Amino acid sequence: MKCSLCPLACGADREKQVGRCGVKGLTVAKYYLHPFEEPPISHKNGSGTIFFGGCNLRCVFCQNFEVSRAARGKEISTEELCDIFRRLEDMGADNINLVTPDHVSHLIKEALEKYRPKIPVVYNSGGYASREAVEEIFPYVDVFLPDVKFYSEELSERYTGRRDYFSAAIEAVKVMAKKEIVWSEDGKLLSGILVRHLVMPMGTGDSMKILEKLREILPKDVPLSLMRQYTPMGDIENFPELKRRITAREYRRVVDYALALGFENLFTQEKDSAEKEFIPKWDF
Repeated sequence: MKCSLCPLACGADREKQVGRCGVKGLTVAKYYLHPFEEPPISHKNGSGTIFFGGCNLRCVFCQNFEVSRAARGKEISTEELCDIFRRLEDMGADNINLVTPDHVSHLIKEALEKYRPKIPVVYNSGGYASREAVEEIFPYVDVFLPDVKFYSEELSERYTGRRDYFSAAIEAVKVMAKKEIVWSEDGKLLSGILVRHLVMPMGTGDSMKILEKLREILPKDVPLSLMRQYTPMGDIENFPELKRRITAREYRRVVDYALALGFENLFTQEKDSAEKEFIPKWDF
């Protein structure tokens, strides 16, 4: 097939060659019970997180740099992915959390057709997804967990290499937001969407524009996570503004604006979330 899974539509024959995402098929760098997602996702036992290799973005500050650049990970089949689902269920995972899935969504769908986990399936997306691919995976996903990164075309191009990032992400989120929100009695998100945004150094103005656009398209009960965990990592030598963590004032400004816009279900982070100890160690 000529790949058109993401907005890049690179046309690579993914059975024979890598796409611009850096991979052909399924590559997994790690799977484990992740205790540091939002409370409705990690819940009690931890989120059964699977980190896929490769990425259709080129975020210079990526915390999972080796994995996103396909420099680490093990190639697996869809049958082996089903086995990982089962192992995570046996470990007591509260859900199956598919991290960076957009460039392999066709293979994830194939795996979920072979084995549907008995716990919620979470689609943990970087946001740069095609509307058509999201619509195709939609019936197989219980919870969408998109990260809306940048509004500005200039910032998007500078930090992710994708000038059209926001225009693509907002269309993908519109589809994801159609999933009915369902909570368990003890606060686990069983179905729906939880939108994330990482506040960046010197980026509060851009964050506020994202919040305005999200407020226009999202129902009031959609949970929003404002992340404070930016940690200087990746390939940021030529990006001096990214060589520090965000300040308390920057983060507070974005949180206050979200509250002023009427976001009713807001998740925030403490200052110590921006520590390298919360970043996974790659061992698969």
